[in-house]
Amino acid sequence: MSLSLPADPPSARSLTDVVPQLVASLDGASDWFASARSAVLVLVDGLGRGNLTARAGHARFLTSRMGKRDAARTVFPTTTATALTSLLTGTDAGVHGIVGYRARIPGTLRAPNQLKGWETDGLDPLTWQRAQPLLEREAAGGRRCFVVSEAAYATTGFTRALQRGAEFVSAATPRERLLAAADLAAAHAGALIYVYLPELDKIGHAHGWESAQWVAGLEIVDAAIAEFGGRLDARTGAVVTADHGMVDVPAHRHVLLREGDALLGDVEIVAGEPRLLQLYVSRGATEDVAARWRAAEGGRSWVLTRTEAIAAGLYGATVDAEVVPRIGDVLVAARAIVAYYDDRLADKKAQRMIGQHGSLADQERIVPLIRLGASAG
Repeated sequence: MSLSLPADPPSARSLTDVVPQLVASLDGASDWFASARSAVLVLVDGLGRGNLTARAGHARFLTSRMGKRDAARTVFPTTTATALTSLLTGTDAGVHGIVGYRARIPGTLRAPNQLKGWETDGLDPLTWQRAQPLLEREAAGGRRCFVVSEAAYATTGFTRALQRGAEFVSAATPRERLLAAADLAAAHAGALIYVYLPELDKIGHAHGWESAQWVAGLEIVDAAIAEFGGRLDARTGAVVTADHGMVDVPAHRHVLLREGDALLGDVEIVAGEPRLLQLYVSRGATEDVAARWRAAEGGRSWVLTRTEAIAAGLYGATVDAEVVPRIGDVLVAARAIVAYYDDRLADKKAQRMIGQHGSLADQERIVPLIRLGASAG
């Protein structure tokens, strides 16, 4: 089958290379960023480049610092669990193994949430996530590393899987987190500080990125980053990026999969997320399931088998043998403004989400890569 998948903008850099390049800037050896005494990485969850430019008047500081080439391409799927793992390990999903929002444990009928499954399904942070965290590597080499985030994330399995080795600093608001990071960078030469801002993503899921609530949240984030930029020591470098962007999918564009639906024939598990379904099917049924989905949904979604997705490089240049069975047998990646839900589930809470991501649309895949302080030199 010939696949026609979207091409990346020629100037977009890989999200997986951001932290290695930021670390290299501390040694004056980065190809991307100017030399810095200390470095801060600010991750604004859910802030796609398209979302930001569409609301430029409400984020004047960020957009004034963002040139035409200041973009990065995130990973596939365009979901937080996968993208943050790639960002903080410098590897693609085919290596680190966090292949989506919900993914099957091979040999079982369980497909735990990859953000919370560490607590609910016993995923081991030291083994299920297969790559060494860059913060752990740098700390082992003697570098002071810090994570500045919400207190609720301090002891989670996901934090341990990605951020072990770093000293955790909690702060309640974006402003407080960013100012704490600026102070840490000034106090510790050679330090690497990661700051996580989840607020916009939460607002987007609940109200949509085109909502007044999201715009108000963007203004808060922009003001906080502007104050942070003004607080930076002249020798501190900083980079602002995101894990994915967001599209709004209204309820009338939901595709509800119900009992008896022919599209569910031979499907044992419906996993992934609404804009990137990962279907785990009965043995030998992959081609039949893919054919049914292409016939029904091929006009508004890319439908790929696992083999096709791997061959297309969606999970990176290398997909380790241990990771292969974690990937869905059939993938359904929304191309149009649609979202797929398993309506057989009693819990309908997910169907109330408006802002969505996970697929290959530019607004989901392309994120800002904005340099501040010494990094902009």
